Amino acid sequence: MLPVKKTSKSRTRTRRSHHALKPVNYSICRKCGKAKLPHAMCDCGYVNPSFSINIAENE
Repeated sequence: MLPVKKTSKSRTRTRRSHHALKPVNYSICRKCGKAKLPHAMCDCGYVNPSFSINIAENE
């Protein structure tokens, strides 16, 4: 069946209001100054000076 009445532009746009893209929050790398995602490693390899990973060798 076909719709009885035309859906107005206002009603359509109100329904689709949450489809808009949200802005991406970038932070600046302290070492090289490039834009990067927060809580992620930069392209230069910098993460955080206080963050360290200990890898134990399997013998």
